[in-house]
Amino acid sequence: MPFTITVHYDNSPGFRAPHLWVWYEGSGRAQDLAPAGQDAFGPVYEVAAGRPSFRFKFKDGLGIDGPWEGQRLERTYQPRERRGDDLTPGEIWCSGDKPFVYEVEPRAPEMETAAEFLGQRPFKPGVYVPRSGGLSGLGANLLADGRVQFGLYHPNAARVYLMGSFNDWQRPGHEHPEPEKFIELKRYRGYFGAANTWLAVTDRASLGDEYKFVVLGGVPADAKGRFQRYTTDPYARRLGPHFGFNNAVVLDPTTYSWHDDAWVTPTPDQLIVYELSVHGFTEGDPDIDPGNHGKFKGITERIQEGYFDQLGVNTLALMPLAEVPSPQAPDSLGYDPSLFFTTERDFGDPDDLRELVDTAHQRGLVVVFDQVFNHTSSSFNPLWQLILEHPDEASSGDGGLYFSGTTPWGNRVATEKEDVQNMLIDACRLMLVEYHVDGFRFDATHSSYMDHGFLTRLAAELKADKPNVLLIAENLPNEPDLNLRGFDGFAQWCDPFHDKLKALLREGDFGSQANTPEGLGDIFYFSKGSFASHTNNVVNYCYSHDENSVAAENAHVPWLNNPAAKERKGRLGLFATLAALGQPMLYMGQEFNNEQVRNIVTVEWPADLEAFGFFQWARRLIALRRRYPGLRLFGYDPTGAGQFTWLLGPWLAWNRGGRRRVVGWRARPNEQPHDTLVVMLNFEPYPVEVDVDFGIPGVWVKLADIDRVNDIPPHGSNSAGDPTAIHTRDGSFDGFVLPDSSGFIYKWEAP
Repeated sequence: MPFTITVHYDNSPGFRAPHLWVWYEGSGRAQDLAPAGQDAFGPVYEVAAGRPSFRFKFKDGLGIDGPWEGQRLERTYQPRERRGDDLTPGEIWCSGDKPFVYEVEPRAPEMETAAEFLGQRPFKPGVYVPRSGGLSGLGANLLADGRVQFGLYHPNAARVYLMGSFNDWQRPGHEHPEPEKFIELKRYRGYFGAANTWLAVTDRASLGDEYKFVVLGGVPADAKGRFQRYTTDPYARRLGPHFGFNNAVVLDPTTYSWHDDAWVTPTPDQLIVYELSVHGFTEGDPDIDPGNHGKFKGITERIQEGYFDQLGVNTLALMPLAEVPSPQAPDSLGYDPSLFFTTERDFGDPDDLRELVDTAHQRGLVVVFDQVFNHTSSSFNPLWQLILEHPDEASSGDGGLYFSGTTPWGNRVATEKEDVQNMLIDACRLMLVEYHVDGFRFDATHSSYMDHGFLTRLAAELKADKPNVLLIAENLPNEPDLNLRGFDGFAQWCDPFHDKLKALLREGDFGSQANTPEGLGDIFYFSKGSFASHTNNVVNYCYSHDENSVAAENAHVPWLNNPAAKERKGRLGLFATLAALGQPMLYMGQEFNNEQVRNIVTVEWPADLEAFGFFQWARRLIALRRRYPGLRLFGYDPTGAGQFTWLLGPWLAWNRGGRRRVVGWRARPNEQPHDTLVVMLNFEPYPVEVDVDFGIPGVWVKLADIDRVNDIPPHGSNSAGDPTAIHTRDGSFDGFVLPDSSGFIYKWEAP
C-alpha cells in the first residue's frame, strides 16, 4: 500500500540545491525530489513511497549530474512491522556524513567540547577519569559532591539515555513511559574533534545503583524493528549480581584505605614471576578458609601467612581478572573476556582485589594483571555491534567498530583503530590508578592478532604515567619490534627457550625446536640471537597455563613415564629456568612438580610442605637467584661487558662439551671474587666428562645441584670445608663429570 513519509536532512555536505533521489530495487522508476520545506534540522522532503521499502540518496540539484553523496551513504528505508501500539514512524532523519536512517531527530552537539565540560566537574580524588585520546569521562565517575557523571562513546547514535534503579528504568519505549524520569545524555565533540561523546551529570544515581545506557540509532534493529539498544556500559567497573541482566553498578573506587605508599616497583632484572589463576590457585587449598576458595581473598590469605615469602618468588602474575561469561571451573582460564574494566564477580568485589595488591606490596610482592586485548567472548559481549560503522554490518556478521576479523579464539579486537586503542589504554590506566597494579601481561600479541602500533603507543603512554610500569607480552613466535629500545621494551614470553627446553627434557622434538645441541647456547643467553636485544626483553619458562607441565609432558614418553624420571626432569627444568639470563617464570604448582595438563587450572597442594622434598629444594634454589647477582646478569651484552664467559657448549671443543647437549658459563657481575659463579647443565641422558675453566684459583663451593641446595651462612651451612667443594690451584679443573640430566652452581669462596 502506498504511504507518505517525511524525510529530514541536515545537508552537512553543503549542497546549494539539495535534492533527494529515491529508487526501488528491481525497478527503473526513480523520484527526484526537491525540498518541501525547511526546519531547524535542515531540508524536509515528502516521499510518496510506491513500495514498502526503498533506497535513497542526496545530491546537489535536479537530474543525475550531481554532485552526489559518497557511495557508502546510499541508505535503505525498511518499514517496521506493526506490533501492538508500536507503529512504523511517519518521519525519519538523515545526516550527510552517516549512512544511517534515524527514527528520532539526532541531538545537536553542545557548543563546548567534552574536555571543556569535564574540566569544570569536580571529580573525587582517586577516581580515574578516562583521558586516553582526550578527556572523555566515559563510564560512571563519581564527583566530589556525590553526584555521578556518566559517559558513553558512540559516534553514530542519534540519542542516548541513561536508565537504572534510580529512575525506575525509565527510557523511551518503556511500556509505561514517564518522560519526567528520562535522563538524556548530551552530545559533545570528543575524539578527533567529532560529536561522538555522550555525557550527563545526575544527582539521582547513588553508590550501588545499577544502570544501562539506551542507544537510539547506529545499532542493529531490536525484536520490534526499532534501531535501539539497551547496553551494558563498556567502561563498567563492576556488574550486578544478575547474570542475565548484567547491569553495570555505580561504584566509589576510593574508599579502600591503602598502605603501600612506600612501595616502589622493582626493575625487571629483579623479578621472579609466578603465574597463577585466581580460581585455580586456592580452589583446592585445604589450608585456607573454605569461604575464600577460588577468590581474591584466598590469595590474600596465602600472602598474609607468608607462603610466597617461603617460596621466594616476588612477582604474582594474575591470569585474567575481567568479567567472563563462563563459570569458574578447572578449565576456566579467563581468556574469554566480555569487558575490559570489570573484575570477575566470582572472584570477589573490587576492594578485595585492592586488598590483595595492597597486601602483596606490603610483603614485597609485585602484582601484574593479565590483559586479553586480542579478542573477546563470543557469547556475552556488550561490545559486539554496539557501534555499527555502516547499517549493512547488522546483517553481515561484522562486529562493528570494536572488531575486525577473527582469531583462533574468537572475534578479533580492532586494535588498529585509535578510538579502540583509547578504550584499552584507559583500561590499563584505571588499573594503575585505582588498583595500584605494577604492570600487565598482554595475551597473544603477535602482529597477526594485535596491532603493534597500538602496543608501542600503549607503552609510551603508560610509561609517561608510571615510568617503571612492567609490560610483558605473549608474542609467539617472538617479534623483535616489541623490544623498543631494549631496556624499555616489552618482556616477551620466550618461545625459543620454552620449546627448546621442553624438547631437551622430553628427549624428543617439541614445537619449533629439535632435541639437538644446536641453539642451546642462545636460549640461555636471553635468546639474543633470535629476537631479544636486552635481558629485559625475555621471560623464560618451562611451562605456563598453555602448556603441559614437565611431568605431564614426560608421561607421554615411555622411558620417562616414571616417578624418578619425572622428578629429575622437573628439577632440571626449574634449574634451567632460574639460571638462564632473562627473567624466570614459574607456573602455579611447578614448585611441587605437579603433573598438570595444559589449560587446566588446579593445584594439588601437598599435605606437608616442610616434608615435601621438591618444594624445599625449589625454594632454596629460588633463594640463590634472589641473593646472587651472578644469577641475575642483565644488559644488552653481558659478554661484551666482561660479566659472562662461556665455559661449556656444543660449539666448543670436545673436552668443553662439544657436539653434546651441555652448556656452562662463568658469571662475574663485578670485581668481587666472592660474587663469581659457575653454572653448568647437562641435558644428555648419560654422564658427560668435561674440563672446566673456573677462572679463579681457590676453593669453589657447590651451592646447588639437582638433588641439593645449600647456601653459605647465614642462609645455609655450606663452606669451603664442605667435601663437595672443588679446590683448584690454577683455576682449572679437568675431568669433571656431569651426571645425566644434571645442573650445578658453584661459587668462589676462598683462596
